[in-house]
Amino acid sequence: MKTFKKVLQLIPFALLPLCGMAQTNYVAEKTIPMTGNGGYDYAFIDQANHILYASHGTAVNVVDLQTEKQVAVIGNMKGVHGVAVVNDLNRGFISDGKGSAVIAFDTKTFKTIKVIPITGKDADGIIYDPFSKKVFVFGGDDNAAMVVDPEALKQVSKVELNGAPEFAVSDGNGSIYNNLEDKSSLNVIDAKTLKVIKNYPLSPCGGPTGLAIDKDNQRLFTVCRENKGMSVIDIATGKVVQTLPIGAGVDAVIYDPTNKLIVASNGDGTASVFKQNSPDDYTLVQTIKTQNRAKTMAMDMSTHKLYFPVADFQPGTKTQMPDSFKLLVYKPN
Repeated sequence: MKTFKKVLQLIPFALLPLCGMAQTNYVAEKTIPMTGNGGYDYAFIDQANHILYASHGTAVNVVDLQTEKQVAVIGNMKGVHGVAVVNDLNRGFISDGKGSAVIAFDTKTFKTIKVIPITGKDADGIIYDPFSKKVFVFGGDDNAAMVVDPEALKQVSKVELNGAPEFAVSDGNGSIYNNLEDKSSLNVIDAKTLKVIKNYPLSPCGGPTGLAIDKDNQRLFTVCRENKGMSVIDIATGKVVQTLPIGAGVDAVIYDPTNKLIVASNGDGTASVFKQNSPDDYTLVQTIKTQNRAKTMAMDMSTHKLYFPVADFQPGTKTQMPDSFKLLVYKPN
């Protein structure tokens, strides 16, 4: 032990990160301008094709992540929220909440294939579940998830959720996890029977929104607005194992399995970055300064860059500045 201490004394402080103390630190890199006006919500990255989709008013802006330029706009919708992609079919799906529909499009041409009517109201979150090979669309006003066959391009079922759903994730093995915002709880959906088989309380979490999954360690990360917290849930037991403070107005959360980081995007102009020390131990390592109302984001898992959709607003108002929609890009340093 004494010999080890002497060796440490000989190591310059600047070299200590090379001895296991290195930590990813995000820095602002650039801004990507995008066209159109209106409200904005989810951002989604198709990793296989290096494409980012940003929902925006009645359209979705399409960005090529290899050039980091807008390459297309999918338009003519009524009020979009989320995007999911089925690469086996070269098809994407957009939840059009105000249109009570799911818009199917070609991921190569970005042209609309079909407008799929759904029974639910306020279609919001949307995911593709590779286990059931179905698209799940979560209706905030309907307390249900509509199930769409991405090959037949039609709604085939409906899952009653017993609460107002926010975002959801799939484990790829038959289970789908979904936050209930009004109940501050978490549903476990059986992707085979299309039934809710468990419901876990999320206290002290209140008003859960975004949700991410660590499949290897069987942990879920849910972010909550009412208590300004990120809770870690043990999937096996449904128990909250740790809750950490984050900023206000959170909407999204991402887990980076390579760097063992969890990032929560907050509407107050910050993003909270946590290090996963172990499945049940997490530490805040950075608070990124973004921009007010940059409440959602996406991460490119190949570059680990973060992309925050946001627009500028007139000072002290909720009035959006025309033609100010953009992506804030942050890179690991």
